Amino acid sequence: MIVRFWQIESKFVSAFLLLMLLPGICSTAQAQQKPEQVAKQSSDSWLGLVDSGKYGESWQEASQLFKAAVTKEQWQSALRGSRDPLGKMLSRKLKSATYTKTLPGAPDGEYVVIQYESSFEHKQSAVETVTPMLDKDGKWRVSGYFVK
Repeated sequence: MIVRFWQIESKFVSAFLLLMLLPGICSTAQAQQKPEQVAKQSSDSWLGLVDSGKYGESWQEASQLFKAAVTKEQWQSALRGSRDPLGKMLSRKLKSATYTKTLPGAPDGEYVVIQYESSFEHKQSAVETVTPMLDKDGKWRVSGYFVK
């Protein structure tokens, strides 16, 4: 079997071009998503850190506004006091996601207020509110969280 160099090169160039275009295609797809969708993805990922007890990492992944308001140690202590007693996360279902440019006590920006109907090992019915914001780096990051 004779394989011509241009056939190999053509396949290589095609694969190379696809890899080069993939980030642009992905960012274009993300740009086409509603803010609520992108913010929810960020929120879900962040909640995964909290659910697994990685409180320090959740602080690290939070927005600049969040990190300016509370130290890592304060955040870890607050979650140990509020989340640990609830026990293991059992279920979480999206209740609502609302895009807004203003929130009480916060600077104007782009926010999504997300509420989840949640169930924990020691609290059967709870509402978690997570508020991602579009951070200075262009990524949606959590700027607020509480459980009621």
